[in-house]
Amino acid sequence: MKFYLAPMEGITVHIYRNSFEKYFGNIDKYFTPFIVPNNSKSLKTKELRDLLPENNKGLNIVPQILTNDAEGFITTARKLQQLGYDEINLNLGCPAGTVVGKNRGSGFLALKDELDRFLDEIYKIDDMKISIKTRLGKNSPDEFYDIINIYNKYPLEELIVHARTRDDFYGNKPNFEIFKHGVEVSKAPICYNGDIFKVEDYNNFVKAFPEVDNIMIGRGVLANPGLVNEIKGMPGVDKKILKDFHDEVFNPYREVFQEDKNAMYRMKEVWGYMIYMFSDNKKYAKKIKKAQKVVDYNHAVESLFAEQDIIKGSGFFRD
Repeated sequence: MKFYLAPMEGITVHIYRNSFEKYFGNIDKYFTPFIVPNNSKSLKTKELRDLLPENNKGLNIVPQILTNDAEGFITTARKLQQLGYDEINLNLGCPAGTVVGKNRGSGFLALKDELDRFLDEIYKIDDMKISIKTRLGKNSPDEFYDIINIYNKYPLEELIVHARTRDDFYGNKPNFEIFKHGVEVSKAPICYNGDIFKVEDYNNFVKAFPEVDNIMIGRGVLANPGLVNEIKGMPGVDKKILKDFHDEVFNPYREVFQEDKNAMYRMKEVWGYMIYMFSDNKKYAKKIKKAQKVVDYNHAVESLFAEQDIIKGSGFFRD
């Protein structure tokens, strides 16, 4: 089985990826937070910094593009090619309202004719690999029966399926019945995405779909950075490693963002997932969230590590 780290906007940037690789590893592909095409000749400073090869040494990086404009996609793909990338990923899965409202991400799935024409244009690129990350549909999982037929018309490098609709957002359970149809008919290799939070979740999925060789994990890995190691039968996370990992993310954040407030904001997003690893975590989560100064933030984090334990087998949204 190969494991991919899902792109999480504002979190899985190069600082996080490099620190993750150092302390945990076992990720076969790191997908970057999406890039929205622009009219300039180069990428935005923030995007370029995240994608520069020197900032991603030793990592297998796949940049992701979010757009419904074929020309913009192609132009951005060429910019990425100039940086040395030969594979890019199209985001057809983002459920955020600001994205869907512009008919991008999973919102594009409702416009099947436009999507078909878009794919016909971008797959004229014959010297780069293009994979797709998709949901089952915008409103109904039954939309996937038509959507997969559209995908099958084109030479996808890989089809990564989050087995929910846009309307599901992150609620309801992944729809294995419709996902099974995708596995059966897809001409492209299939990668599964959705609700792998514990080793048990992984084992249940593999039992149901032994033919699937690739899994993308996002929230599960953010909540437990040692999850893939545990799946592989290796030691998981202990407090020392997790604290070292935290520091190696937070300190460069302070340098890059220059304002401690911005660095803490990013770390609070990480803690929104990672806090669930700890026993009796609620009061510490509140202190971390309320911290406005680095000294208060550090005190809250230090107290958490000193006073609470990591719960073995914990996962995202542990009760």
